[in-house]
Amino acid sequence: MSDESRLDRATDFLSANAADESRHAESDALGERVIEALRTVYDPEIPVNIFELGLVYKIDVDDRNGVHIDMTLTSPMCPVAETLPDEVKAKVEAVDGVNGAAVNVVWDPPWNPSMMTEEAQLELGMIY
Repeated sequence: MSDESRLDRATDFLSANAADESRHAESDALGERVIEALRTVYDPEIPVNIFELGLVYKIDVDDRNGVHIDMTLTSPMCPVAETLPDEVKAKVEAVDGVNGAAVNVVWDPPWNPSMMTEEAQLELGMIY
């Protein structure tokens, strides 16, 4: 293999790494904006947002800036079980840069109060 060919391959590799790093930074920034949007969604029975409550289990940003969220509810009998996922979807889709959102409600693992952030536990007077 010629030196020029090796140089081309090395340059291609470095360019790909730079593109990957740039995409990773863009994805991280979008994820942070999504989290801020989730902090505006509240379970009406608990004066703490769903992110601090620990109801959001996973946030994935795909290559097209689509956001996929796995979340749960405090209980399967939660009175907002029908409306809260739609509110989450709408708030996430309103974030600048998001190209669609999908919200998946999961029940495993079951939510419990120890999943709340320390801040939420302090606010509700529940330390675990």
